[in-house]
Amino acid sequence: MELAPLGARVLARLIDISLVLLLNVVVNGWFVWRFVQEIEPVSREIFRRALAGESTTEGLPQASAQADGLQVVILLIAVALWFAYEVPSVANTGQTFGKRVMGIKVVPLAETEQLGFGRSFRRWNMLGLPVFLWSCCGIGFLIQLVDCALAFFDRPLRQSLHDKRGQTVVVRLAPPADAPPGSTGTPHDRIGGPAS
Repeated sequence: MELAPLGARVLARLIDISLVLLLNVVVNGWFVWRFVQEIEPVSREIFRRALAGESTTEGLPQASAQADGLQVVILLIAVALWFAYEVPSVANTGQTFGKRVMGIKVVPLAETEQLGFGRSFRRWNMLGLPVFLWSCCGIGFLIQLVDCALAFFDRPLRQSLHDKRGQTVVVRLAPPADAPPGSTGTPHDRIGGPAS
């Protein structure tokens, strides 16, 4: 099987992120609106002081306790939506909507094993659970970025950390349209080829 091109993987992930973001706008929109209202006095005062050239933080209004609760709810809903979108579809077919559009698929490294819910969850949790660390100076986003960037450097299977955790690899479903008949890529781009 031919490994999926990195460009197709990135585009598939961007499509999936867009769809999950759209779901969050619908489901999480009210909570985000309430959160913005709760922190608006603080952010307005910080902005006013920045324009005035003031660097002091004394006397800043405090965000309400409800803002902290709303932030937790927003993150929980975001993670739950992403989980519901990605884990069952990868477990059942090896594809999210983005992967289907790009003609790529997640498969287990050992052909004799099923992808299944457990493997799909293990694969997703390396990428999905760091969302809870987004509010910690962006540590969660940094973890996700490093996870996904590993595919650009990993050889020979181009696995991200979440692929390694789930013992999966992403493959192309069909050869490219401009490939000569019978061609399925170079031996280094195939699972089971000399580079494997």
